[in-house]
Amino acid sequence: MPEAETAAVRVIENPLSGERIIMPARRVAPNEPLTWELVLAPGGRVPSSHAHPEQEECFTVLAGRMRFRVGWRRLTAGPGDVVRVPPGTVHHFANAGPEPVHVSVRTTPALDMAGLLAVAAALARDQQAAGRARPRLTDLALFMGDFGREVRAPLVPRPLVRAALGPLARLARAAGHDQRYRRAQAGR
Repeated sequence: MPEAETAAVRVIENPLSGERIIMPARRVAPNEPLTWELVLAPGGRVPSSHAHPEQEECFTVLAGRMRFRVGWRRLTAGPGDVVRVPPGTVHHFANAGPEPVHVSVRTTPALDMAGLLAVAAALARDQQAAGRARPRLTDLALFMGDFGREVRAPLVPRPLVRAALGPLARLARAAGHDQRYRRAQAGR
């Protein structure tokens, strides 16, 4: 089941990354912290290095082993270890063991991190169903436009990303090529 919701939690599955995300079903105010859980399958990893321009992420490993790259630092964390990623810091993480890793994540402030995770998973399901090795460039342009406060590319300056992807997003909307992305966004 790609996404499920009970009275207390919402579960989001990303088939490409091996992420199972468990977050509160209730909306969290954008300026409040968002605490959520991540279960990462063996071999699972966040799809690419990234940074959160305005948010701090704090990972507490509950079970298993997680490999992190935070800035230039590489480390492996086990149960009880806490890894803090300051705002704007490029990072990446992956399951470092043969068992699922279970992590508690606190994102401060929340902004629309819940929406970002849900849309990313919906786009991953679409990408997998289409048998594509990479996401559609139009989907990426729309995604980066919608979630610019929550995520940025690791090496390319933000103005350059906007200059390249902004016109592509506008073209996609004008030509009606944003319908698949909008369906993914609506299903969040």
